Amino acid sequence: MLNDRAQNLLKTLIERYIVEGQPVGSRSLSKYSGLELSPASIRNIMSDLESMGLIASPHTSAGRIPTPRGYRLFVDTLLTIKPLEQQELRELKEQLHPDDPQKLVACASQLLSELTRFAGVVMAPRRRTAFRHVEFLNISEKRVLLIIVSTDGDVQNRIILTDRPFSPSQLVQAANYLNQNYAGQDFDTVRERLAKELRDLHQDISQLMSAVVDTGNNAATGRTDLVLTGEHKLLNVQDLSSNMDGLRKLFAVFEEKTTLMQLLEVSSHADGVKIFIGGESDLAPLDEVSVVTAPYEVDGQIVGTVAVIGPTRMAYERVIPIVDVTAKLLSSALSY
Repeated sequence: MLNDRAQNLLKTLIERYIVEGQPVGSRSLSKYSGLELSPASIRNIMSDLESMGLIASPHTSAGRIPTPRGYRLFVDTLLTIKPLEQQELRELKEQLHPDDPQKLVACASQLLSELTRFAGVVMAPRRRTAFRHVEFLNISEKRVLLIIVSTDGDVQNRIILTDRPFSPSQLVQAANYLNQNYAGQDFDTVRERLAKELRDLHQDISQLMSAVVDTGNNAATGRTDLVLTGEHKLLNVQDLSSNMDGLRKLFAVFEEKTTLMQLLEVSSHADGVKIFIGGESDLAPLDEVSVVTAPYEVDGQIVGTVAVIGPTRMAYERVIPIVDVTAKLLSSALSY
């Protein structure tokens, strides 16, 4: 727990560092904090904050900079959010109007990038793919290969790890039951219907089919698209461009998309805006990268996530409402 003076100085230090990008010294803290403290008192508090891992002292400067842990405390407890300027709000409302859903998603990503000058990303609404045919093949004693053929001809293969072996006849029985009763339906619908019917099935086959529906739903919805815009703007961020090796790894993550998709998938279950600071995002081995996310919905159902990817030294008080409002406006436009 920090006392009021320590909180004030930490908040002032991070705000000044975000604005100036330079280590913050005692003189600046005295000037901007509004506290009547002697330089010695300020240095003592800074020393305590440093020992707590909230700030650090670069070798080349007597000033301090925030650590990821310091940023975490700042955004969780000390940050004062600024409402969007009317012009920014008007721009978002004008461009995120009901239209083709795919255009809306791309537009939202572009607006996020333009308003923040960082990378904007939107996880497009999940596509509910129906299946035409399923088949199970034994691979080993407790490993079953699930083959899903969708109605548009796409083939997905997934390995199911079971807690017990299944005979070939049990696998055929389960496949026949699904194909005869549920072909042409998506796995969300199948899950809802099976929840009512599984209790009436033989226990062995019900266990297998529950695993199948879970795996099949992930396979069918795993084709969600990501719309990423403005990643090249990160090349102009000094905090990132000074670490080109780390930046190259970040761009490799953008290209590969799986890690980014997983992060946005986790964020879709959050209640409102969620912030990942430094290594919390697992996007790249960069403490200098933060991600601000918010879920959006269609007709009351969460279907995707919007996000901004930028430097840890970003103006969170401005980026957070941009992400939050964009998610809300996208929800309204898609539900129109």
